[in-house]
Order: sequence, then C-alpha cells, then structure tokens
Amino acid sequence: MMQNPEQPTPKEEKMGIPERQAYSLNSRKVAEATRSWLQQRGVQIEEIAELVLFLQKKYYPGLTMEECIHNVEKVLEKREVQNAVLTGIQLDVLAEEGKLLSPLQEMIKNDEGLYGVDEILALSIVNVYGSIGLTNFGYVDKLKPGVLERLNDKNLGPVHTFLDDIVGAIASAASSRIAHNKQSEREVEIELPKEPGDD
Repeated sequence: MMQNPEQPTPKEEKMGIPERQAYSLNSRKVAEATRSWLQQRGVQIEEIAELVLFLQKKYYPGLTMEECIHNVEKVLEKREVQNAVLTGIQLDVLAEEGKLLSPLQEMIKNDEGLYGVDEILALSIVNVYGSIGLTNFGYVDKLKPGVLERLNDKNLGPVHTFLDDIVGAIASAASSRIAHNKQSEREVEIELPKEPGDD
C-alpha cells in the first residue's frame, strides 16, 4: 500500500512530527521574492531601466525613463523571468557562502569563462519578447555599461556570476518589448481611415 505523501510516516508519528502540508505555488510570494532578492543583491529597478534607455534611446529619441521602468516592471511580471532570477541569485549566494560542492563551487565563485550556464539561464529571460532580445543581450554583455560594470567587478566581494547576466537579460527583454510596442503604435498611426461600409 502506497504512503500518502501528505501523511506522516509511522516513524514521524512517533517523533511527533505533524502532518505535511500539500505544496501549492504562491505566485504573489514568488513575485515579491524576486523583487526583494534583486534589491538585497544591490540592484534597483531604475538601474535596469537605465540599461534599457541606453539600448533604445538611439532608436526612440523621445523614450522616457518612466517608459523604461514600466517595461522592466512588465518583464518582471513574467513567471519564467521570476524563476530565472530566483534560481540564479540563489546559486550566487550559495557560492558566496561556500556551500556548493567542488568543482561547481570554484567555477561559480570565480565566474569561470568556460562555464556558460549563467548565460544559458539568462537566455530564458531574453527570449520572452522574441529573439530580437538576443542582439541587445550580446551588446550589453560585451560592453557591460552602468550597473553591469559594478556587478561584474570581482574586487567588490559579492558573487554575481548569474546576476550580471540576469540583469542584462531583463534589460534586453524590456528593450524588445519596447520595440514591439513602438512598431504596433506606428502601424496604428499610419493605418488609413476606414471607409463607411468597410466593417
């Protein structure tokens, strides 16, 4: 007879361990944790928005910081983005505390050049608004402007092997979102007025 995973085992009953609660995803808690962990690791939404402005200002001179912040916020609402942020930051923290097993511990702590899993995780964010985000990601990953320069500085102490790529990916996805929205706005603007009876 199979044991109900929610019921305590006979051994647990003897030890007075209470009945286990069934797991249920709490989306609000995940979203709050995502923002909280970014902030705890020293990343502000405005800093990510500055990267978006850096990437898109050339194409949309009228783009405002408020628009960039709004688009970063929309990217952070995506569940797959939240999952990537939480996973990457947890790995950074564990490496910082020396709690991973060797050789993974040393690879993450030292941001090993041949360890590309940090970029792979970031790509799950880059693609949420289409593949055009990949170009933006490659560009900011190479230049490392703004907050990315600080996150990538190994002399400051904290381990940000995953976080620097994650932040660049969020900015790239937000940039893609802006590009898609601007194109939609342009198409609405140039659409010819409908003639009576066209509907």
